[in-house]
Amino acid sequence: MSIRALLIDDEELARENLKMMIESFCPSIEVAGTAIGKEDAKEKINSLNPDVIFLDICMPSGTEGLTLLDEIEEKNFLVVFVTAFKEYALKAFNANAVHYILKPIDIDELMDANIKIEERLSLIKSNPEIKKKYQESLNNTAKSIRTKSSDKLTISHSRGIKIVNIEDIEYLEAKGNCTDIYFKDKSKYTDTRTLKVYENILDSSLFFRTHKSFMINISYLKEYLTSQGNIAVLQSSKQVPVSRSKTKEFTTLLKNL
Repeated sequence: MSIRALLIDDEELARENLKMMIESFCPSIEVAGTAIGKEDAKEKINSLNPDVIFLDICMPSGTEGLTLLDEIEEKNFLVVFVTAFKEYALKAFNANAVHYILKPIDIDELMDANIKIEERLSLIKSNPEIKKKYQESLNNTAKSIRTKSSDKLTISHSRGIKIVNIEDIEYLEAKGNCTDIYFKDKSKYTDTRTLKVYENILDSSLFFRTHKSFMINISYLKEYLTSQGNIAVLQSSKQVPVSRSKTKEFTTLLKNL
């Protein structure tokens, strides 16, 4: 698979460094060109038709990379955000299952991004509907970074991509290195991210990790039983264990609801 890439960054040294690393460690990616800012990038995207863009968010205007995405209606490419952003921005990237690489660039992270790009391009080729979902997840990412809040979550599952309302999640259950996500309508999806990742993504004022294997949406808590161990009962009647180490924190949370 030959993947055409466009590198977008206003710093020449950053562009050249990334180009050198891709050429050295990502054999399936061909660097078709580079761009120094938003307007240059729009021209290059039109002329080069890249499969993927490596996009720095913090160009001169502060979030010019996001503005670029806003102004391109048909995003016929994948995006890998290359950023020094941390904290909330990373939550937005993870919540929307978009690829990102932190500066300074780590070779292993870059090689991992290459694998994920290949996988997602193959999925999109086999199912055009996934392309629409992916574009929606990009739009949600930009909105989340700007507003510092997100009500959507992107799940990458075996059949493609699903975008869901976070408030519709009743609980999550760890399954090895994956997570089963259960919704109020009784549907379930398995994501390849761990429960620990979800603990970092989801709002701690709405979701509580009751146990090493479970996280619940407090909005769906019906009762708390202590007669036979510590059990959180959800609206669906699902009984979720509350570990001893979490009991004090959980009961304090309930008193403050």
